[in-house]
Amino acid sequence: MFDRVQDIPAHPLFIHAAVVLVPLLGLVAILYAVWAGSRRHLRWPLIALAIATPGAVFAAKESGESFSQSPNFQAGELQEKIEQHEGFANNLFLVILGLALVALVMAFMLAVTSESVSLIKAPLAVHWVVVVLGVALSLAAFYYVFKAGDSGAKMVWSGF
Repeated sequence: MFDRVQDIPAHPLFIHAAVVLVPLLGLVAILYAVWAGSRRHLRWPLIALAIATPGAVFAAKESGESFSQSPNFQAGELQEKIEQHEGFANNLFLVILGLALVALVMAFMLAVTSESVSLIKAPLAVHWVVVVLGVALSLAAFYYVFKAGDSGAKMVWSGF
């Protein structure tokens, strides 16, 4: 399923969704966590991104695993680069799962009234743990999407 799209390798197509959605989710999660005034406008985009982004990263990761099985990529040195790239992608997927969960918790824990007043529906300590987790996981997601993309691009543009 994740191998080809109309006889074109699926991985180069699927990675673009992940490359766009991961930073968007991270940015929206940070804004939602630290800027109470943004919550009224960003709640539903945060929820949508928290649902869509793990799917995009999963599709990119799975299509990459299918892509790496090609007979063209079996050389030893190339396999080492592919394994490093896959490591970044696996870490990204785990971070995105965590960030999506924290983002959904934030979206429902930090509500906004019709008068744009933020309501924290949890003890203050829990609120701060969720906010710090959201920011930390967003920063980790930025790092891993950069490292996965950079290592993949270097393989492509340096001739493997």
